[in-house]
Amino acid sequence: MSRITAEQVKHVAHLARLAITEEEAERFTSQLDQIISFAEELNELDTEGVKPTTHVLQMSNVLREDQPEQGLPVEEVLKNAPDSEERQVRVPSVFD
Repeated sequence: MSRITAEQVKHVAHLARLAITEEEAERFTSQLDQIISFAEELNELDTEGVKPTTHVLQMSNVLREDQPEQGLPVEEVLKNAPDSEERQVRVPSVFD
């Protein structure tokens, strides 16, 4: 028995604004069902004592120290703005 239906695949495609054919919906249904089956197999693994991780490899971010620097002159910045007023970028209102 399939864990996902073609109707569910079509619904998700609609939400993602994807146009899919009936044949694609059937193919994706089969493929997604295989993916779900594999995920269910992983749920059967004994993970007792396995430390949770966020990545399979040990990784760390290498960030530089923040160094204060002089910013761009206001006039230079406003050259790129489509509209400005009183030395500020003017944008359309988002609230009434």
